[in-house]
Amino acid sequence: MLPAPSRRATAVCAALAAAGALVLAGAPGSASARTDPAAAPSPAVSAAVGETSPQVIAAMRRDLGLTSAQAEARLVNEAEAGADAGALRDALGRDFAGAWVRGATSGTLTVATTDSADVPLIESKGARARVVPHSLAALDAAKSRLDRAAKRTATRDAPVWYVDVRSNAVVIRAVTSSAATSLTSAAGVDPSLVRVERTKDRPKPLYDLVGGEAYYMGGRCSIGFSVTKGTQQGFATAGHCGRAGTATSGYNQVAQGTFQASIFPGRDMAWVATNSQWTATPYVKGQGGQRIGVGGSTQSPVGASICRSGSTTGWHCGTISQHNTSVTYPEGTISGVTRTTVCAEPGDSGGSYISGSQAQGVTSGGSGDCRSGGETFHQPILPLLSQFGLTLKTTGGGEDPGPGEPEPGGTWAAGKVYAPGDTVTYGGSTYRCLQGHQAQPGWEPPNTPALWQQA
Repeated sequence: MLPAPSRRATAVCAALAAAGALVLAGAPGSASARTDPAAAPSPAVSAAVGETSPQVIAAMRRDLGLTSAQAEARLVNEAEAGADAGALRDALGRDFAGAWVRGATSGTLTVATTDSADVPLIESKGARARVVPHSLAALDAAKSRLDRAAKRTATRDAPVWYVDVRSNAVVIRAVTSSAATSLTSAAGVDPSLVRVERTKDRPKPLYDLVGGEAYYMGGRCSIGFSVTKGTQQGFATAGHCGRAGTATSGYNQVAQGTFQASIFPGRDMAWVATNSQWTATPYVKGQGGQRIGVGGSTQSPVGASICRSGSTTGWHCGTISQHNTSVTYPEGTISGVTRTTVCAEPGDSGGSYISGSQAQGVTSGGSGDCRSGGETFHQPILPLLSQFGLTLKTTGGGEDPGPGEPEPGGTWAAGKVYAPGDTVTYGGSTYRCLQGHQAQPGWEPPNTPALWQQA
C-alpha cells in the first residue's frame, strides 16, 4: 500500500495542476512547445515570435548559429520555460533553488530543489530536476551580505559576484584569491556557499559612443528604451551617463531633454525627459537602421537568448548568464545587474537589450570586445521602471494609466511592475505573479497564464 501524500505534497500538486493552464502556442518546428489547438496563445508567448522583429531573428541566426525556424522555436520554448519556472517556483516555495534553460532550440528547463521529494513534481511538468544543498533564498541572502560588505571593503580585485543557480553557489570572480577571501570574510558568509573564479578582467562603464540612437551630454551615450511618465515622454538609459539636471541633445545635435533622475554607483539607471520636438516610439535601432519593435518587458530566464543594440558594434546576440549580479567599476560597486555573453565595446553604454520582443535592460559595462569575445552587464529594465515610476512604450500600447489607478474589479493595474510572488485581485479572483513584468492593457491576469496563476 502506498503512503498517503503529505499535506505539502498535496498543496504542491494542486499548484501544479493550476499551472496546467500554462498551455502555450508553439511555433512550427518547436521541439518542446505544447500545442493545444483549442487554447488561445498567451499574449506573453505570442510576443516571443509574433512581435519579434526579423532583425532579431537575423542576429540570432548569425551569433547563435541558428536557422530562422530554430530561432523562432527557441524564443517560444524560452517563453514556455519562463512560465513553467514561475509556476514551479511558486509551488516549491522555500525548497526552490533556481531554474535555467539550455539548448539551441528545445529550451530544456531545469529546476533545482533542496528536497528530493519534489523531483516527481518537477518532472511532471516536463522539466529536469536537480537536487542541491542550498535554496535560492539562502544564496540570495549570502549575496546580499556581500553587497553590504562591499560598501566598506575594497573590491577592485574581486570585481564581480553573483548567484549562479546552475552551480548552486555564490560565485566571486576575482583577480586574486585573497581578494575573494577578504570579501567573504568581511561579509560573514559561509565559505561553503562561495565558489571563486579567477579572472583578469576589470569591468568598466562603456561611455563615449552610441548604442541605439546617440545622445550627447558632454560625451556620448545611448537611448535604451522609450518611456512615458504621465504625459511626459522620454527614455531610459544608464545612470553613469549623466546626473539629474544634465542637459542632452540628440543624434542630430538638436536640443533634446534633461536627466530627471540618475543612480550610479549602487545601480546604473537613469531617465531623460524630452522636449516636445521628440516623440517616444516603441522601437530600438537594429542592424542597418531597421526598427525593432518592443512588445513588453517580461524578464527572460537564465540561459535564454538575448540581443543588444549598439552603434559601436552593431547587433550582437548571446545568452543570459546570471541575474542579480554585482560588479565593481572604478567608480564603485553596482548590484542587481544581469551578466550576459553578448559582446560590447566602449560607446555601447545605455543601449537596449532585448529577448525576442521583450525589453530586458540597458547596457552598463563589461570587458573584452566583439573581436576576441567578452561579457557585458545590463541594468534590468523592470527595477528602473519601478524606481522612477515610468511606463515602457510598447507596440501593444502600454500607455501610462496614471499613478495608483486600479483596473475595474480588482487591484491589478496596467503600468505597474510586478515581481514573482506578487498577488493581485481581478474580476473577483486572486492571482499570483509567475514572471516579472510591467503590466499593460491586454495582459490582464485571466488573459496571460504565462504571467499569472489563479491562487
